[in-house]
Amino acid sequence: MYIDPNNKDAIYEQIVFNIKKDILQGILSPEDKILSVREMSKKLGVNPNTVAKAYKELEYQNVIVTIKGRGSFVKRFEESDTEIDIQTQKKLKKELQSWLVEARYAKIPKDIIYEWIKEEEY
Repeated sequence: MYIDPNNKDAIYEQIVFNIKKDILQGILSPEDKILSVREMSKKLGVNPNTVAKAYKELEYQNVIVTIKGRGSFVKRFEESDTEIDIQTQKKLKKELQSWLVEARYAKIPKDIIYEWIKEEEY
C-alpha cells in the first residue's frame, strides 16, 4: 500500500481506497485478517488515529468487521449486500460527471476515456 502525501485526498481516504482496491484485485479475500491499527500505522508511517478513522469508515461501508480482541477482517459478502446504496450511487455519479467534465475540458477524446475504463484493473 502506498500513501501519497501530495495527494489531495486525506490519508485516511487513501487507506480506505487502497484496502478496497486490494479486495477487488484479490490481494485480500473475505475473512482475511488485516493489519492492526498499530501495525498499519507503523507500516505506513502515519498516525494511529488516521488508520483508526480509515478502519471505522471501512466498517461503516460494510467492507470490514472488527471483532474485539481478535482484530479486523474483510467482511464476507452477503446476498443482502447486493442492493446498491442510493446515496452512494448518487455520490459516485456526481464524482464521475465532474471527472468527465475535467477530462473533456482537457480535450481528451471520448474513445480514449473509454479505453481507460476498459483497461482499468480493479
